[in-house]
Amino acid sequence: MRHSSTELFVGLDVHKESISIAYASSAPGTDVVSVGKIGTRQCDIDKAFRALRGKASQLRVVYEAGPSGYWLHRYLTRQGIECQIIAPSLIPKRAGDRVKTDRRDAAQLARLHRAGELTAIHVPGVEDEAIRDLSRAREDAMRDLKAGKYRLKAFLLRQDIRYEGRANWSPAHLRFLARVVCPTPAQQIVFQEYLRAITEQNERVERLDQQLREHVPQWWLAPLVEALQAMRGVQFTTAITLIAELGDLRRFDHPRQLMSYLGLTSSEYSTGERRRQGGITKCGNNHARRVLVESAWAYRHPAKVSEALQKRFESLPKGLQDLSWKAQVRLCQRFRKLRARKHINQVVVAIAREMSAFIWAIAKAVPLAR
Repeated sequence: MRHSSTELFVGLDVHKESISIAYASSAPGTDVVSVGKIGTRQCDIDKAFRALRGKASQLRVVYEAGPSGYWLHRYLTRQGIECQIIAPSLIPKRAGDRVKTDRRDAAQLARLHRAGELTAIHVPGVEDEAIRDLSRAREDAMRDLKAGKYRLKAFLLRQDIRYEGRANWSPAHLRFLARVVCPTPAQQIVFQEYLRAITEQNERVERLDQQLREHVPQWWLAPLVEALQAMRGVQFTTAITLIAELGDLRRFDHPRQLMSYLGLTSSEYSTGERRRQGGITKCGNNHARRVLVESAWAYRHPAKVSEALQKRFESLPKGLQDLSWKAQVRLCQRFRKLRARKHINQVVVAIAREMSAFIWAIAKAVPLAR
């Protein structure tokens, strides 16, 4: 077969029911060519790429990350076609460009890919994505449970029904709720429905917790999940969330890359002799950043190996135990020093940023099957 070009840079604008295609040849001085719009069926994709393969010996395909997931990437990769998924937030955009269409988006992807201006994201394997979906399902259940508790407490407050105990949702609090009598039968029904919803959400969380504990031990990243629990404040669900969202941490060459991926580095606007730093960038994976910031609160107390942490140590090598203790001593001291001169929220974020460096070090020390 005769090819008119050795390489084509193909941009795809992928939607639920359609895919817009454009390509740019590697030959100098050539314009981007728009192919048009096709369906998302495999037969439509195969037909379009047969035509593209007739134009070049190599195809280099890109499309933006979005709600459609990774199925197209995996399908094209199985066909032997090089494919990358691009981070939408890192696509260069011209300030004066106010026209956005599917055709223009596909052409822009092809043009920028040829220029080497696009940043690809990490595509997880099928097994990794399955654990991530299970972890996110548990996170959604916890969010629904929290919302249900807020609704019930707001309803009781409107009725001036107050719990005087110290701990909410403790056994004593649940006994108090069992004795609640509302002013009218209709309001009693509302109360019982809110309480029943909380019970159902609790059961849902327990089911998902059980599924995580059953599936994770067979996961190839399970040793890393276990090793991260050597860190103070990082328990099973936190370790699962971190690894499910971040994947194999060995792909980061330096801990600063991990900090940047988590959005924990400071933003900056500098010009001339003036240097100005702002809050953290908050780019990257917000699920992992959230649980890491929550874990950082554990270092506000003095360094100590608690009974729960000692139990987690039992299955870990001494090297990881020593690294965990080193991290705890440093982070607890760091927390106290920063707290003396900064707001507590800034301190927690700073501790979370340093935690990510120790987590990276642990990941480098854990042997994995792949």
